[in-house]
Amino acid sequence: MPAKRVVDLAGSLILLLLLSPLLLAVSAAVAATSPGGVLARQARTGLGGVTFAMLTFRTRRAADFGPTPVGRLLRHFFLDDLPQLINVVRGEMSLVGPRPPGPDDSDHAERARLGVRPGITGLWQISDRSDLPWEEMAVLDLHYVEQHWLGLDLLILARTLPTALAGRRADRPVRLA
Repeated sequence: MPAKRVVDLAGSLILLLLLSPLLLAVSAAVAATSPGGVLARQARTGLGGVTFAMLTFRTRRAADFGPTPVGRLLRHFFLDDLPQLINVVRGEMSLVGPRPPGPDDSDHAERARLGVRPGITGLWQISDRSDLPWEEMAVLDLHYVEQHWLGLDLLILARTLPTALAGRRADRPVRLA
């Protein structure tokens, strides 16, 4: 088993165990504050073009697709992505990699990503996150695909927690209502 997969499997299992109280609390908050399932499944394309259901905590209302108050908070701190640890255990995703494209994405950048497992975090996530234009995110993903190695993965993982704690668009306060 390649070292990257060993790190992915061990890391995701450890994180699922350590974060299980948080995962249960978030699940309860999502279930208690809006009708619908706790998890959302989104079709994504992974390694070799295989389609899989990427898991996230549900952050939108079923009726109008507007964000829920809990969903805003989850998205601000990237907690909505934690169920993707299950995708890592299943081998559909990696802890670190490019963003997983949708099944209908077909441009060059999207196709190039199919050479590696998509990741929960990656270069674009630790580089100003959602404030980057799509073109710059695609360039960072392509750079990762061409240059990835275990040391880069460990560096990205080390920078992910501080980035997540700072929150999405850290200069803007979270609005819960």
